[in-house]
Amino acid sequence: MSTQDSTHGSTEAHPRFAAALFELGLDVPVRRFPEATRTAAEAAAAIGCDVSEIVKSLIFTADGEPVVVLVDGASRVDVERVRKELGAAAVKRADADLVRATTGYAIGGVPPFGHLTRTRVLADRALLSHDVVWAAAGTPHTVFPLPPKDLIAHANATLVDARQR
Repeated sequence: MSTQDSTHGSTEAHPRFAAALFELGLDVPVRRFPEATRTAAEAAAAIGCDVSEIVKSLIFTADGEPVVVLVDGASRVDVERVRKELGAAAVKRADADLVRATTGYAIGGVPPFGHLTRTRVLADRALLSHDVVWAAAGTPHTVFPLPPKDLIAHANATLVDARQR
């Protein structure tokens, strides 16, 4: 799968996410793919990186409140660990309508920050094992690279152990 030329200034990103990048002063290359890269495996194949270098931005509800969990593309979220971390009675995967209402983006294109609502964000520590990670830029066709420490900081995320062992 080939990519179009990378562009700076996030002209390829979703407009809301492009605005978030601008507000944060981030000038990152955004890559657009001719086909959607809705899964971590599709994104990794398109970029030419390991699936663990992809950041999945997943939305859950903890006692009915949305929470974003950032985890590498090779891992699954351990819902019980997230529940304990949040001190919640119940944690469940959010449905597509809640994902869009919370973030402003559709599943498969949710970036780690630049959401419609301010939501608690948890980031799995394993993301820090890479020099650079890739995340969705607001659409299933776009991604951007960032050092994981920077991505976690811009997402205002709390570092936790969130993935299944």
